[in-house]
Amino acid sequence: MHLSLLDRSRTRAGEPEPAALTGTVDRAVRAERLGYERFWVAEHHGVPGVAGSAPAVLLAALAGRTTRIRLGSAGVMLPHHQPLVVAEQFATLSAFAPGRVDLGLGRSPGFTPPVRRALRSADEPDFAADLAELRAFLTGQAEVTLHPRPAGAVPLHVLATGRGLAVAAELGLPVIVGGPLLGVAGDPEPGLAALAAYRGSYRPSAQAPEPRVSVSLDVLVADTAAEAADLLLPEAFAMAQARTAGAFPPLEPVAVVRERTWTPRQRQYAEQTAAGAIAGTAAQVERRLAELLERTGAAELVASSSTFDRQALAASDAALAGAFAQPGRVAAMASPSGP
Repeated sequence: MHLSLLDRSRTRAGEPEPAALTGTVDRAVRAERLGYERFWVAEHHGVPGVAGSAPAVLLAALAGRTTRIRLGSAGVMLPHHQPLVVAEQFATLSAFAPGRVDLGLGRSPGFTPPVRRALRSADEPDFAADLAELRAFLTGQAEVTLHPRPAGAVPLHVLATGRGLAVAAELGLPVIVGGPLLGVAGDPEPGLAALAAYRGSYRPSAQAPEPRVSVSLDVLVADTAAEAADLLLPEAFAMAQARTAGAFPPLEPVAVVRERTWTPRQRQYAEQTAAGAIAGTAAQVERRLAELLERTGAAELVASSSTFDRQALAASDAALAGAFAQPGRVAAMASPSGP
């Protein structure tokens, strides 16, 4: 069972925004020390609560501070970029971290209409065609030869929602799934049916002869369930703000969030966010993760956790890594092996 972290470089109230990026680098260094398999970063544009807008640049900084842990994007939003440019960026990254670079790709059009206009996003991008073209560049099968040539393979992964699963199955690529597809906060059957369809229609590729599923969600561990629930509050409130006010704000301290006046809709959205996460004591988290991983047959957990208190987040990361490191516990969750 592989264990990874996804860090979106969340900004925090009262901090300069660059602190979010240095915090991501520091977290990656700790993750390597704790034995995590991969460290993922993401791409967001024009979002006040997220400083992670340039995955390739941020990954270069991580490559300079780490030596073993795999580094990846989860993901680069392909509709915003030319496939050749993305291939060049990640081939360059592979020169700095040979054999350690993963390229996760998504198809989100952008947070708001102004952002989409600024990105010159295509009205109807052909994600499957762009993905195939990008793979051809990285594998040396395109009419344009990539320079620098990748230092070893750069595995591709698809951030899969809806049509993304079908595209990944057609091209023979691993998927990273989250949210409703996991059924953590609702009916798991639609998500399980979608994953079964992905596996059933999968076309083997040179990179991945068999289908491979990673699951991504917030996972927070604390000494008590109440403390873990508190750690979820800053992110839950930010999500509620995004849904009701159209702005995804920086994280705020738990005490500040508690003192705010919540509208019924904000409380509803915050409760949905919390329900879609796994939080609690180490034993509680282990049990719920075992159920999730058994249900989905996932090969990797991508913990996308965030909270205002960096020390509490570091403690949660350490506790999660410790749970996975204990023989016979989370490691006993039968799942396919994979890179």
